[in-house]
Amino acid sequence: MTAAVSISGLVKSFGSFRALDGLDLEVREGEVHGFLGPNGAGKSTTLRILLGLLRKDSGRVEVLGGDPWRDVVPLHRRIAYVPGDVSLWPSLTGGEAIDLLGRLRGGMDETRRSELLEIFELDPSKRGRAYSKGNRQKVAIVAALASRAELLILDEPTAGLDPLMEAIFRDEVRSERAMGRSVLLSSHILAEVEALADRISIIRRGKVVETGSLEQMRSHARTNVSATLSDGAARITGLPGVKDLSSQDGRVYFSVEADSLGAAMSVLAGHGVTALTVTPPSLEDLFLQHYGERLESRQADDAGRPAGPAGQGFDEGAGTRGPARFRGPRGRRHAE
Repeated sequence: MTAAVSISGLVKSFGSFRALDGLDLEVREGEVHGFLGPNGAGKSTTLRILLGLLRKDSGRVEVLGGDPWRDVVPLHRRIAYVPGDVSLWPSLTGGEAIDLLGRLRGGMDETRRSELLEIFELDPSKRGRAYSKGNRQKVAIVAALASRAELLILDEPTAGLDPLMEAIFRDEVRSERAMGRSVLLSSHILAEVEALADRISIIRRGKVVETGSLEQMRSHARTNVSATLSDGAARITGLPGVKDLSSQDGRVYFSVEADSLGAAMSVLAGHGVTALTVTPPSLEDLFLQHYGERLESRQADDAGRPAGPAGQGFDEGAGTRGPARFRGPRGRRHAE
C-alpha cells in the first residue's frame, strides 16, 4: 500500500537537545493513524517537519511523495492542518476564513462546506474576534474537512469542543476515511484515538517505540483479569506471567501476559471461579506500559512533597516552568 507519510531515521536537534532520535513513521493512504506521546516526546517537532516549518537534520521524510521542506508550496495545496489552538484573523468572519483556507488548499467542496457548518452548528457570519475557543476549532475543522486535501494532519483537533461535538467530529473523520483520505491524528484523548485509528504509533524520547493496529498491540500486551473464587482469593499464588496481583473482599485482580493467560485461567479454575471478568488492554493500558514508570515516579514525588497552604500539595515553580523551548527558523519559538 502506498504511504501518504513516510519517515525513516529522522533526527532533529535544538542545540544539545535531541528532540527526534531516529524516528520511523508511516501513514498509509486511506488510513487514520494515531500518533501518541506525552509533552516532550517529539510529536510537535515531527508535525512541524511534516508541514515544512522545521528542517530535519538527517533522515528521510516524504509527504505525498514530496519533500516537505523543498516542496512546501505545492504540498500545502494537498494538506489540511488543524492545530490544537486555532488563531483566526480577527476582522474576518468565520466563513471568510474558511474560504481563504480553502483557496490556499486548492479549492473547496461548497456542498460539503454548507453541510459541515450545519453539522457543527457554526455561525459563519461572526468575526474571528467574537469566537470562543471551541468555535475557532470548528472553523479550522470545517475548512479542513471541506477542502480537497489528500492528507489531514490533526493535532489535538477537538480541544475546546464539548462531548457532543467530539462525537460528531469522530463521525466526520470516519466519513473522510471512507472517501479515501489519509489522516494523521495526534491527540491526548486516548478514547478518541482508540475509536478512530486504524493503526497507532507511540513515541518516546524521539523514537517510535511501538506501532500497529490496536489488536496487534493487544496480542502481546497484558490482559486485565478479575475473578471471584469460592475458596477466597488469599490462596492464589504462583500465577505465571502475572503482574499487579491484589485481592479485596474475596475477589482477585491482576494483569497477565497474553501467552500466560490460559495457564492463569487453569489455576483460577482450581479455586472454584464463581465470577470472572477478562478485559483486553485498553489503549491507555498499552500507553502506560511505555510510560507507567513516569506516573509512578510522579506519585512517589507527590507522596514526599511538603504540603502547601491549607494542607494542599504544591509544586515549586508550578505555572512558571513549562517544557523546554527552543528557537526555530526566523527566531520563532518552538515548544515540544
